[in-house]
Amino acid sequence: MTTGDSTFPSHLPQANTALAFDQVSLRFPDGVQALQDVTLSVKTGEFVSIVGPSGCGKSTLLRVASGLMRQTAGDVWVDRQQLGYTFQDATLLPWRKVQANVELLMELRGYSLTDRQKIAREQIDMVGLSGFEDYYPKSLSGGMRMRVSLARSLALNPNVFLFDEPFGALDEITRERLNDEVMALYLNQGFSGLFITHSIAEAVYLSSKVAVMSNRPGRIVEVFDVDFAYPREPDLRYTPEFSALCGEISKSLRKVMEA
Repeated sequence: MTTGDSTFPSHLPQANTALAFDQVSLRFPDGVQALQDVTLSVKTGEFVSIVGPSGCGKSTLLRVASGLMRQTAGDVWVDRQQLGYTFQDATLLPWRKVQANVELLMELRGYSLTDRQKIAREQIDMVGLSGFEDYYPKSLSGGMRMRVSLARSLALNPNVFLFDEPFGALDEITRERLNDEVMALYLNQGFSGLFITHSIAEAVYLSSKVAVMSNRPGRIVEVFDVDFAYPREPDLRYTPEFSALCGEISKSLRKVMEA
């Protein structure tokens, strides 16, 4: 499946590929070049994070993947019918309770009332919010609202999940706890993930690969393999090996920012 081109580019790997960008560029109507020749792939079952300077085009790349924006050059491959997306803000409807918010995307897809109620309850339980079905978003903490957002996307059983810096506004303890919960969901649900973050430690902890993006116009300058086995224990963050890899990625990012 493609983002508008009639065929999948023959030079891209089709087998075992959940999401692929090939030489993707995007220029805004005002002339600003946001992305330049981005090439990156996410294999089936892989969790990839992108780090980079503010304004480098990380979020723009996710919007291109989702179809919210159209690239001006290059090719994108992803099945948008099986795509989940969590934004920087939980984007819940304030007049709908938790249960109704989780049902929203299924409602728009035409799921029956019985099916969406059943699936929503399952996903609410999955993200640890059983008992909060009848709460309005204003009654929930920031971390709980983000869990509702995750449940809403998970209800569609996505093959690919896009995360646009979902925990950036949360305190460190809540953020680490939600990292563990996302990892558990990833291992349980088996989706492929593309995660945007400014936190190198968060990227390393969650991911099988970490890509570093350049200053605008954004392009991928280096990709690091993360070889720590899943599931990962919280104490991994305090090991010398973890710190060493974070240091390597930080060094790469500093070079980008100083260029």
